[in-house]
Amino acid sequence: MSDMITADLVDLDLAAQTKEAAARSLAERMVALGRVTDLDGFLADVAAREAQMPTGLDGGIGIPHCRSEHVTEPTLAFGRPADGIDFGAPDGPADLIFLIAAPAGADDAHLTILSALARRLMDPDFTAALRAATDPAATASLISGDTAPPAAPEPAATAAAEEPTPAAAPAAPVPFRVVAVTSCPTGIAHTYMAAEALEQAGQAEGVEIVVEPQGSAGFTRLDPAVIAAADGVIFAHDVPVREKERFAGKPTVDVGVKAGINRPAELLAEVRDKAARGETTAPAGTGSPVDEAGGPGEGYGTKLRKWLMSGVSYMVPFVAAGGLLIALGFAIGGYTIDKAPSVAEHFVWTDSTSWAALLFQVGGLAFSFLVPVLAGYIAYGMADRPGLVPGFVGGSIALTINAGFLGGLAAGLIAGGTVMAIQRVRVPAALRGIMPVVVIPLISSAVVGFLMFLVVGKPIAELQKALTDWLSGLSGANAVILGVVLGLMMCFDLGGPLNKVAYAFAVGGLANPNDGSLKVMAAVMAAGMVPPLAMALATVVRGGLFNRTERENGKAAWVLGSSFITEGAIPFAAADPLRVIPSAMAGGAVTGALSMLFECTLRAPHGGIFVLPLIGNPVLYLIAILAGTAVSAALVILLKGMGGRGDGKAVEGTPATESGTAPKVPATV
Repeated sequence: MSDMITADLVDLDLAAQTKEAAARSLAERMVALGRVTDLDGFLADVAAREAQMPTGLDGGIGIPHCRSEHVTEPTLAFGRPADGIDFGAPDGPADLIFLIAAPAGADDAHLTILSALARRLMDPDFTAALRAATDPAATASLISGDTAPPAAPEPAATAAAEEPTPAAAPAAPVPFRVVAVTSCPTGIAHTYMAAEALEQAGQAEGVEIVVEPQGSAGFTRLDPAVIAAADGVIFAHDVPVREKERFAGKPTVDVGVKAGINRPAELLAEVRDKAARGETTAPAGTGSPVDEAGGPGEGYGTKLRKWLMSGVSYMVPFVAAGGLLIALGFAIGGYTIDKAPSVAEHFVWTDSTSWAALLFQVGGLAFSFLVPVLAGYIAYGMADRPGLVPGFVGGSIALTINAGFLGGLAAGLIAGGTVMAIQRVRVPAALRGIMPVVVIPLISSAVVGFLMFLVVGKPIAELQKALTDWLSGLSGANAVILGVVLGLMMCFDLGGPLNKVAYAFAVGGLANPNDGSLKVMAAVMAAGMVPPLAMALATVVRGGLFNRTERENGKAAWVLGSSFITEGAIPFAAADPLRVIPSAMAGGAVTGALSMLFECTLRAPHGGIFVLPLIGNPVLYLIAILAGTAVSAALVILLKGMGGRGDGKAVEGTPATESGTAPKVPATV
C-alpha cells in the first residue's frame, strides 16, 4: 500500500464541509500527481458509486471510492476535516476520510485496498493514531502499514508490581467469524429457518456467526464492522441478496436457502476450507444483482428463476394484504359489495355495509399493484434500482391492455433486459452522474412502452384471455387433472420455487376472477395446507417414530398448516426427505383433485381455515383437506415404520445433529 499513498496525498486540515467538497479536494491532489487524468469525470464516478449506497462507517469514518477509467493507478488519499462530514453512517459524521481510486480494470487492487483498510480501521489504536497525527509523511506511513500505531500506555508500575506474579494464562484463540444472509421468495419462513439453523450450527461448531435475514418486511443491515471482521460469508438465498457488495472480497459459500436449513454444519466447514485456501469473491458492482448472486458457472436458467422469484417475493405482501381485505369486505358485506359506491363519496359511520365497502375498496387498490410490483421487481432483480421505473411502467401497461399476470412477467423481463443493455453502453463522463436518475429511466421507459403497447402486449393479452377462458371452462376430468398437478407442485418443495410457481399461477387468476380461476385458488391453498397438517397428525398418531424435537414441531405445524404456511413441514422434510416429501405430494395431489372435483371456490389468496366463510362448498372443501392430510399422514407413518421405530431418537437413515434433533421451526414463522 506504500505506493498508493504518499505525504502529498494526506491533508490533515481538510477544508470541506460536504462529502462532495471533500472528494474534490482530495481528488485534486491525485490530479496533481498524475494519478487521475480527468477530475470531473472521476468525481462523477465517485458520485455514482456514492449514490448506490453511502460509504460511511461507524466510528467517524468515510470511505468514498470507485473504479474509473480516469485513474492511472490504484491510489488512496486521506483527509481529516476539522468538523465531521456526513457520509451516511448510522452513528453520525466522519472525521477520517479516505478517498480510494482504482483503474476501471483493477478490480483486485480496488478490493484489496478496501478490504485491508476496512480491517485496520476496526483497530481503535489505528484510528486514534490517525486522529492524533501531526505530520503528513508519518500519517502516510501509518496508513500504508510501514509503521505501527503506538500501543496503548501500560498502567503505571507500583511497588506491588515488583512482587512475583503468576504467569498470565494464554489468550483464548480468536474464533472463526462468519456473516450470513438468508432470504427466500416470501421472506416468511425459509428465511428465518435458515438463519436459526446456521446460528445453532455455529454454536455447536464454535464459530462466531451473525446472520442478516432479508425478509419481505425489510431487513436490518449488519454492522459494517462485523462484516469487515468476518473471515467468511454464507449466502443461503433464493432471491438476490440485497446490497451484496458489502460482502465482496471474502471467502463465500453461495447456496439456496434450503441448504442453509438442511446442512448448515457443512456450509460452515466449506467456508472454513475456502478461507484456508485464500479463495475470495470478485468485487460487486460489475453486473446486475442476480449476475453477482450465483456461484461460478451459474446458468441462465438459474438466473431467470431468481429474477422471477425476486418479483414474486415483493408481490406476496400486496397479494396477502389486498386479498385478505377484499375477503373481509365480502365476508361483512356479501358478494354484492363490489357494486357499492366509492366510500370517498358515500360513507355512513354506523353502517356495516360502508365499512365492508371500505375494506373491499382498499383491498382492491392494494391488489391492483400486483402486476406492476411483479414487473418492477423482476426488473430490479435483473438491473438493480434503475430497473424499477421501466418495470413499474411496463406492469401498468400490462394492466391497461388486459395482458394480466403474463404481461407483468414479460414487462419485467423486457424492462430489466433494456436497462442492462443501456448500462453496457459507454457514455461521456458528463452524463454519468445523471444516468441512473434521468437517462436510464427515460430511455428504458420509452422502449418498454413501445414494446408493450405496440409489439408484444396484444399477443400476450390474447394469450391471457385464452388462459382465462380455458380456466373458466374447466370441468370433469380436466379439472381433476389440473388439481392433481397443482397439488403435486405445492407439496414438492414445501414453499420453494415450484410451490411459488403454482401459487403465483393461482393468484394471477384472481386479477380477472372467474369460476375457473376461483377453483384453482381453492385447490392451491387446500393442497398447501396438507403437508404441515399431515406431519402434525403423524406425530400424534405414532409419536414414537419421531424424535422429541419433531414432536414439538408437530404442535406448531397444526397452526402453520391451518394458516396455509406450507413451510411448517420443512423441519420434517429436512430430517427425512425421502419419506416425508413423497408422502406430502401424495396427500397434496388427493386434496387438489378433490377440491376441483367438488367445485370449491376461493376469492382470498391466503388465510387458510380462517377464510372458510369465503369458500364455495366449504364442507366439501374441509373434506378434501382432511382426506389429503389422512393420506399423507398414513403414508409417512407407513414409510417410517418400514425403516424402524424412532422411540425418541432419529429414525434410522435420518440425518440428525449430535443431539439427535432436527432443525426447529423458529418462533418468527
